[in-house]
Amino acid sequence: MTFRYSFTFPIAGPNKLPRFKHWAVEHAPGIEVSLPPQVPVKSEAMTIRLKSVEDRQKLMTLLADVKL
Repeated sequence: MTFRYSFTFPIAGPNKLPRFKHWAVEHAPGIEVSLPPQVPVKSEAMTIRLKSVEDRQKLMTLLADVKL
C-alpha cells in the first residue's frame, strides 16, 4: 500500500521534522506517515503523506488544537 493521501498543517520554527516525529510517537502511534526529507526553516506549513482517508481524518482531529 502506498501513501496516497496528503495533509498540510501549520507548523513554524526550526526542527519541524523531529518535533512532529516526537509528537506522532506519543499521540498518534497507529498512524503511518511518510515525511518529507526536509522542510525549510522559513516555511510555516508541512505536508505529510498518509495511507488512508481514515488516517488523514484521525490526524486532522488529533492536530486540531495542537501547537507544534
